Amino acid sequence: MLILGIESSCDDAAAAVIETNRPGRAVVRSSTVANQDDIHRAYGGIVPELASRNHVITIQPVIERAMELAGCSLGEIDGIAVTRGPGLVGSLLVGLMYAKGLAQASGLPVVGVNHLEGHLLAPMIEHELTIPYLALVVSGGHTALFVVEDFGRYRKLGSTRDDAAGEAFDKVAKLMGLGYPGGKIIDDLARRGNRKRVKFPQARIKSAPLDFSFSGIKTAVALFLANGTDGATAAEDLAASFQEAVVEMLVRPTIAAARELDARTIILTGGVAANSRLRARLAEAAEADGRRLVAPSFKYCTDNAAMIALAGSYRLLRGDHDPLSIDAEANLPL
Repeated sequence: MLILGIESSCDDAAAAVIETNRPGRAVVRSSTVANQDDIHRAYGGIVPELASRNHVITIQPVIERAMELAGCSLGEIDGIAVTRGPGLVGSLLVGLMYAKGLAQASGLPVVGVNHLEGHLLAPMIEHELTIPYLALVVSGGHTALFVVEDFGRYRKLGSTRDDAAGEAFDKVAKLMGLGYPGGKIIDDLARRGNRKRVKFPQARIKSAPLDFSFSGIKTAVALFLANGTDGATAAEDLAASFQEAVVEMLVRPTIAAARELDARTIILTGGVAANSRLRARLAEAAEADGRRLVAPSFKYCTDNAAMIALAGSYRLLRGDHDPLSIDAEANLPL
């Protein structure tokens, strides 16, 4: 099957064409993304109204470019997979309505995909994985541990009680006056810093050891900055110290879950999975514990439509589809 994937859950509009003949395995014929960082940088974060308005402008060119790069026409496509939630409802509606319009005009089947399911299955684009497996999803909107039990069957072990890890990166970058997007800026800055310069508190939830919390460290950084450092702590050291604390708060519950489940493979996915220190530290911890870490390449960590096409493929391959009455859901559960 040739499947067209469409993703517009937040500020990136993306389209991809994949070729597949069995669930979990695919060849990516094309993957295109229209990024909005330049639009939102002036505001220090994503402005939902601007994101959805820009999607209206870019969604068609992005899809047309994906089809062109894949070397196929709409007549050769066998099905459409589109994100229907969770995310910013205005942004979701643009991609979903475009997909439904294509489906109505062409008679193609369409399936709505949960954005989180896309991230959970994204490593399969490049790696041969055996289900079940343990996955840590870390992004701007989500931080959670899941067991992928089968296609369409996902069990959540723990999640954040407040901010997502990616959200904490962006907010701390804003507090430090570093700009947007904060995650990459802090990662780059931290490479030149001393990770032990500032000892920030690391949240531990005794009643739910596989849960996460990042509001406390965000407050700790704000207080540190408010109290003044008199130039004693360089921005590089502050960024490295903050990042190290966040990374340890992600690694600790993940390794604990792997031990509890006796999971030999740990999957790291989501936009924050592109963070160099998190990848290195979790790989190191996994190896020390006799396990291995698998993560997608950077282009499949951040929001992309190839993962949406893959996540929708197992339903399309079995002849399943959704009615054209499906709607976007900002808080769509997995």
